[in-house]
Amino acid sequence: MFRKLIKNFDNPSDPKVRVQVGRLAGIIGIIANAILFSIKLIFGILCGSISIIADSLNNLSDTGTNVLTVVGYTMTGKPADKKHPYGHARMEYLCSLFISVAIMFLGVEMLTSSVGEMISGPTAESYSKEAIIIIASTIVVKIIIAIIYSKLGKHINSSTLRASAIDSISDVFTTSAVVVGMIITPYTGPYTDSVIGLVISLYIIIMGIKLVKESSNILIGAAPDGEFVHSIIKRIKEYDGVLGIHDLVVHSYGENKSFVTVHVEVDSDESIMTSHELVDTIEADFLKDNINLVVHMDPVCISDPETNRLREMCARIVSNVAAAYSSPVSMHDFRVVRGTIVTKLLFDVNISNDMPVSDEEICKEICEDLKEINPLFEIILTVDRDYFSSRYENL
Repeated sequence: MFRKLIKNFDNPSDPKVRVQVGRLAGIIGIIANAILFSIKLIFGILCGSISIIADSLNNLSDTGTNVLTVVGYTMTGKPADKKHPYGHARMEYLCSLFISVAIMFLGVEMLTSSVGEMISGPTAESYSKEAIIIIASTIVVKIIIAIIYSKLGKHINSSTLRASAIDSISDVFTTSAVVVGMIITPYTGPYTDSVIGLVISLYIIIMGIKLVKESSNILIGAAPDGEFVHSIIKRIKEYDGVLGIHDLVVHSYGENKSFVTVHVEVDSDESIMTSHELVDTIEADFLKDNINLVVHMDPVCISDPETNRLREMCARIVSNVAAAYSSPVSMHDFRVVRGTIVTKLLFDVNISNDMPVSDEEICKEICEDLKEINPLFEIILTVDRDYFSSRYENL
C-alpha cells in the first residue's frame, strides 16, 4: 500500500522519501486518533462515564502529537537557507524529544491520578456491556497504528516514529487497564482500577525517560553509529594510494545527512597533483551518497629505511602502553628531524576517553620508554582525542 502512495518508497535514504513517509504516518495518526476521540467522547457523554471521556481526551492529545509529526517532517524537508546552512533535518530529533516528553508527562499524570484515588478512596462505577465493547474495540485500532508506526519508523530509521509507536503502545496499555478495571472491579474490589493504573503509569514513565534520553543524546552529540563509521574507514582505505587514515570526525544533521572530515595519509614521494586528484576523487564519490566529506592530505615518508625503523619503534612503544592500560592508544603523523647530535621524533597520539590515567601521564610514559632506547631523542607529542570506541588499525 505504501509503495503505491509514495514514489521510490524502497529507497529510504532519499530525503524526499523520508519526509513523505513521516508525513504519511502523521496523517494516518491524525485521522485515526480524531475518529477514536469522537467515538469515545460521544459514547462517554451518552453513558455518563467520566473514565471514557478522560480516555477520549488522551486520544485528542495524541492527535496533537501527530500534527507535530507532520509539521516536523515538513520542516525537515525544507532546503538549507542563510540561517540554517546545514538544512532543517534535526527538526525530526526535536519532534521525537517533544513526543517523548509528552509520553513521560502522560505517565506522571496517570500516576498522580492513581495514587490520588488510592488515598482519597475509589468511587465504585458500573459499566454497561456496550461501553466495555466500545472501549475494547478501540484497542485494536491503536495496535494497528502502533504496528504502522513501528514498521515505517524502522524503514526510514526514524526516532520520531519509534517514539510515536511507543506512545501508541502506551495507549494500548492504558485503555486495556481501563477495560480490565471495568470488567473485574465488581469482583476484586474498588481499588483494582487504581492498582492497575499505578503499574501502567510506571511503565509509561520508564519508557518516556528512555525515549527522552535517546532523543537528547542525538541532539547533544552522541557518538556516530559504529557501523557507519566502519563503512567510511573501510571504503577510504580501499582507494589505491591511501596509506592510512586518522582524525575522523562525523557530524550528523539528520538521518542520511552527514558531514565528515578525515586525514588521509599518502606517499610523500608522490606528486602533489596526483595526491590532490586522489583526494578530490574520494570526496566526489562520497558526495554521491549524500556524505559531505572533507579530506585533509597528510604526506608520509615511506621510502627512507631509517624513518621507517623509527616509526615502527615508536608504534611498538605506543602499543605496549595501550596493552598495559587495556585502553586503545594509537599514533600518526610521524616525522623525523635529524640534527648533528639530537634526533627529534614528532608524532600525534590518539588516546581514548576511557583511558584510566591522564593524557600527560601517557605522554610522559611514552617519552621515558623512548629515551631509554636513546637518551638523545627529543620527543614532541601532540594528543588527539579519539571520538570512537575502536581503533582504526583494528578494522
